[in-house]
Amino acid sequence: MRSIRPSFTARREGGARRGASRGLAALALVSALALTATACEGGDDNADGRPTENATSSAAGDTQIKIPDDLKNRLKEHGIDLGKWKNGAWKNWDRDQWLREAQDFINPIIKGLWDPDRMRGAEDPDRGVDDNDLSGDQGVTDPTPAPVQAKAVAPGYHANAPEAGKVFFDSPEGTMVCSATVVKDPAHPGKSNLVWTAGHCVHAGKKGGWYRNIAFVPSYNDSGKSVAELQNATREQVAPYGVWWGDWAQTSDQWIEQGGETGGDGASYDYAVIHVTPEQGSGGKSLEETVGSALPVDFDPPAVPKIGSLTATGYPAAKPYDGQKLYRCQDRPGRLSLNATDPTMYRIGCTMTGGSSGGGWVAQGSDGKPALVSNTSIGPVTAGWLAGPRLGKVAKGVYDAVSKKYAGQ
Repeated sequence: MRSIRPSFTARREGGARRGASRGLAALALVSALALTATACEGGDDNADGRPTENATSSAAGDTQIKIPDDLKNRLKEHGIDLGKWKNGAWKNWDRDQWLREAQDFINPIIKGLWDPDRMRGAEDPDRGVDDNDLSGDQGVTDPTPAPVQAKAVAPGYHANAPEAGKVFFDSPEGTMVCSATVVKDPAHPGKSNLVWTAGHCVHAGKKGGWYRNIAFVPSYNDSGKSVAELQNATREQVAPYGVWWGDWAQTSDQWIEQGGETGGDGASYDYAVIHVTPEQGSGGKSLEETVGSALPVDFDPPAVPKIGSLTATGYPAAKPYDGQKLYRCQDRPGRLSLNATDPTMYRIGCTMTGGSSGGGWVAQGSDGKPALVSNTSIGPVTAGWLAGPRLGKVAKGVYDAVSKKYAGQ
């Protein structure tokens, strides 16, 4: 497997140290202004929020999105042409023009953009790691684990894995998907709006930029409908707890500087936190209140040999899976070192494929209770195992920064 990525903007923290102390490396902040993009003026919307055929549009056929003039000017300064939007998606992606350190980036809420058809059609952008690429690894690497067959989570998913869900986003290659987990927010106990996923689910790494139109759907396809049954499913059946748009996100500076499309570059720092807001009104309820649960994150988990088992959960989308159902693997972890200077990763046997990237890894925390300790980052082209980063000081810095950003709200 490999990586996936979504949309936001970055602002680097001034004065943060890099170099020898990798754990204190500068953090890349990602912001998205949560605006509501309406249908075209004068047009009517369908019940699911999509513009009807009567909605007016520009000569180019683009949806008319209402954005304040001051934001338009700031976006123009960063090379964003709002005329290049079409039905909420971006028509043209110039790889050389991707935002990397822009002060502002826009990820407006576009009501109805993520309808059942668009969600169902999201593809797996993961790319596998060739096992031969691991032959020159330095550091501690345990023998390759035996494959563990992923088991389907029993529907409804909300009753059996309430924190799990899917992240949808647009990339230059098309509509893509990741997995993700609702996590607790220390600044808002019991009322978290934080989602944990992989860094490559928000940013393309060293040769790219931030993805666009990122949204989180908790308990996607909660009843476990088949692909055929989903053809006629309503939005409420596909997204029973709503669609939540990212209005702020952050990944590690290391992922931005090192992350690559193949081979696991930057994988030891491949994590991200997204702050979300509901597309439709949630009655004032947070994401955690809406789904009824959120996992704590353990940034000081036991050493690998002391962990009895890890459970990875996600929505695998590459064959033989179809991305519509939730699966999980449980195995005793081993160690994988891709670079002697980077933290050693966890590795477990698991047959989940691309699309499960970003899904949470859960183990007993230092307090003996379930906690998120990693997320799916990479795996081989042929499947059979997954690897995830061990969460330490850099990961905690990412998490704390997003939490503190919204502490007073």
